[in-house]
Amino acid sequence: MSLKSDIDDLWQRKQDGLSAADATDDHLTVLDEFLAALEAGEVRAAEKSDGEWEANAWVKQGILLNFGLRETVAREYGGVDYHDVLPLRETADLGERGTRNTPDGTTIRRGAYLGEDCIMMSPSFVNIGAYVGDGTLVDSCDTVGSCAQIGENVKLGANTLIGGVLEPVENAPVIVEDEVSLGAGCRVTSGFVVGEGSIVGENTLLTPRIPVYDLVEDEVLYGELPPERRAFQRFVDSSVGENDLIPGGAYKPAVVATDVEEETLEATEREDALRE
Repeated sequence: MSLKSDIDDLWQRKQDGLSAADATDDHLTVLDEFLAALEAGEVRAAEKSDGEWEANAWVKQGILLNFGLRETVAREYGGVDYHDVLPLRETADLGERGTRNTPDGTTIRRGAYLGEDCIMMSPSFVNIGAYVGDGTLVDSCDTVGSCAQIGENVKLGANTLIGGVLEPVENAPVIVEDEVSLGAGCRVTSGFVVGEGSIVGENTLLTPRIPVYDLVEDEVLYGELPPERRAFQRFVDSSVGENDLIPGGAYKPAVVATDVEEETLEATEREDALRE
């Protein structure tokens, strides 16, 4: 049977009442093979098809099975005691691909993929099901959430949060496409898609609940930033602005997107030079 059919079968058994106490060695072997496939980049939680990102529901089911069919046990890693259903990811394969993670604080959970020539600064965390493409920088105090898909040559500025999306399994996770630069302190959540080649200013919040005012195409978007945009946070009048309790009015966040300017590209190129 294929890995997908094995996971489909195990998912159905779980719906029929299979629990961690009932899971056999054969069941756990399937889950271990699934995690290894995630870590090798052979399966992904979401993929692009006909220009649209779609979740691979069976992959997200496989991740959920690893929580539902395993017992929480005491573990130790690097002199730290913790309790979890999974050990942390082994990292010997990263060095073979030219990827480096600095000491004292880089944490990679089982089932996460990091490509070639990545840099992971401490402290930072990559969760199960996440995919980090070749040449990407995960800077200090960054979190890459469960199932998030990060493209090639992406820069995640310090203290950036990429949210995780596990359930419902049909929902696509956060997507950050190739050649994107996210400034320090950015937050990307709830399945938002950041288009290829975009540059996002520091402390910008990208979520489907906040409008993106795309000045290039003169339209308002939700849940996506088109490719090749320079985006930054702004605030617009809120509907509660005239409430007597709020002197001086109130404002709600919005995102403004314009063309990527040449000087902005030059600045990111200078940052690339510092990494070489």
